[in-house]
Amino acid sequence: MKIVAGNSNRPLADAICAYLKLPMAKGQVKRFADMEVFVEIQENVRGQDVFVIQSTSFPANDNMMELLILMDALKRSSARRITAVIPYFGYARQDRKPGPRTPISAKLVANLIERAGAQRVLTLDLHAGQIQGFFDIPTDNLFAAPVMTRDIEENFGSTEDIVVVSPDVGGVVRARALAKRIGAPIAICDKRRERPGESEVMNVIGDVDGKRCILIDDIVDSGGTLVNAAEALLKNGATEVSAYISHGVLSGGAVSRIQNSRLKSLVITDSILPTEAVRAAKNIRVISIAPLIGEAILRTSREESVSSLFY
Repeated sequence: MKIVAGNSNRPLADAICAYLKLPMAKGQVKRFADMEVFVEIQENVRGQDVFVIQSTSFPANDNMMELLILMDALKRSSARRITAVIPYFGYARQDRKPGPRTPISAKLVANLIERAGAQRVLTLDLHAGQIQGFFDIPTDNLFAAPVMTRDIEENFGSTEDIVVVSPDVGGVVRARALAKRIGAPIAICDKRRERPGESEVMNVIGDVDGKRCILIDDIVDSGGTLVNAAEALLKNGATEVSAYISHGVLSGGAVSRIQNSRLKSLVITDSILPTEAVRAAKNIRVISIAPLIGEAILRTSREESVSSLFY
């Protein structure tokens, strides 16, 4: 087994290698003067089971090209099997046609990954489960829920007064899965815009009065929905609001928006490399998914069950 990594999240790749007790395969990913990607694998991979670790986070297009070119280099070097390990799968939010003459970019990206040489895909908390069906190769969608559950148990103590909250109707399945793990009820924030140009109104479905609320979602980008949901929950009697999010995209002024909000804490995974601003924020904390991904890689290489990680 060989582990190869692009430049999108080297600390996570190093942590996965540490878990597996394997050295990173020697190679380099660099740029020509015009920013074209150049890749060179500097050790023999013929007949090897190779795992390429690369999140397609910002800059999404650069990181995507790195992943594709790395896999092409490995395919042309006669690797036995290439598995694309994509902790954060970019373009996942474009999984359907929301209107006429719009693309389904998640399907296009799936086609590119297959064509570049991937024979398996390993990813984490896809924005929409049906994206697995966009691939014609085996695709394992891991869940950060076990890591989050462990963190909640360590930091919240008793779960008697906890309510797990979905910040929108689309995330109910994810909220229900986490609530089942910790033995808590769920609530939903129903977001709607009464009139064009007016701010969104958050209606809370469920009893949160006197409860500690945990918002759960897959992606936090601008942070607007999360902050609005926290305000609505506190207005409905919640004593405090925390959030657990798989992928901390946190673009634009999201970090300052979270810092200035009434969220007690935002916990994200290291599927995306945290920026300096994220690391400096007092109410944002990062938990590692390296052991989870490392164990999934190990089981995949040994042809063992991956789904049993989540029972």
